[in-house]
Amino acid sequence: MTLHYPTIADCIGNTPLVRLQRLGGQTSNTLLLKLEGNNPAGSVKDRPALSMINRAEARGQISPGDTLVEATSGNTGIALAMAAAIKGYRMILIMPDNSTAERKAAMTAYGAELILVSKEEGMEGARDLAQRMQAEGRGKVLDQFANGDNPEAHYRGTGPEIWRQTGGAITHFISSMGTTGTIMGTSRYLKEQNPGIQIIGLQPMEGSAIPGIRRWPVEYLPKIYHAERVDRIVDMAQAEAEDVTRRLAREEGIFCGVSSGGAVAAMLRLNQALENAVMVAIVCDRGDRYLSSGLFDAAP
Repeated sequence: MTLHYPTIADCIGNTPLVRLQRLGGQTSNTLLLKLEGNNPAGSVKDRPALSMINRAEARGQISPGDTLVEATSGNTGIALAMAAAIKGYRMILIMPDNSTAERKAAMTAYGAELILVSKEEGMEGARDLAQRMQAEGRGKVLDQFANGDNPEAHYRGTGPEIWRQTGGAITHFISSMGTTGTIMGTSRYLKEQNPGIQIIGLQPMEGSAIPGIRRWPVEYLPKIYHAERVDRIVDMAQAEAEDVTRRLAREEGIFCGVSSGGAVAAMLRLNQALENAVMVAIVCDRGDRYLSSGLFDAAP
């Protein structure tokens, strides 16, 4: 008998879907969380990171040994650093210098090189620098914001998994929006199965800072984003997202980041207005990525 042993790449996807036990209170709704922190590098971004590299290789655009450059606020960078290590690429990541120490350390642990831009330059400045470096021949940009292989990973993976795990009963899908790859690909798949499924996207309220998600200026809106794939956009306050993030850890044993807490906060709002709904929210990463931020220091 020949045994087949998987590689680390084979462990991306097929993440658990679990139900909330306490935060929803007495309700006729089913509140479900897709635990993307269970991916090998700890976030939903593992899916598009490997997809973008594999599909670019298949098209002959890159080959092992090449230098890849990408702008990231954190999770995509960690996932790309892992994928580059798996596949044999040099990885240069450009990120704002206010990203958490855990994120920076995880990227370098996988062998990536970091270039930091100022908090004021932000992700827009990081994206501009990545494009300049490519124009100067210093690396090839995968460009998660404009690369169709990003949402395709969710169309082929996340969406079918949720449909299968809910037995086709899902009525609402809730996701924070950063590059928008998760919500775009998952929405496309779910709407093909049932056009009545409601897709809810989350963005920070004006003045709120929620790691990993943005209110993009029009000129920087990700090219993969198609507004018609989102039925409703929820503006989320930072304080509400942080509160629910802490409650998830303390009352449900689900340890995640603030954008995930925001998605669950939006789910809890919907829970007050709906009956007999089956809602799925994306928990996109793990909370250990945010310990140095002080997020979990507040008293219960």
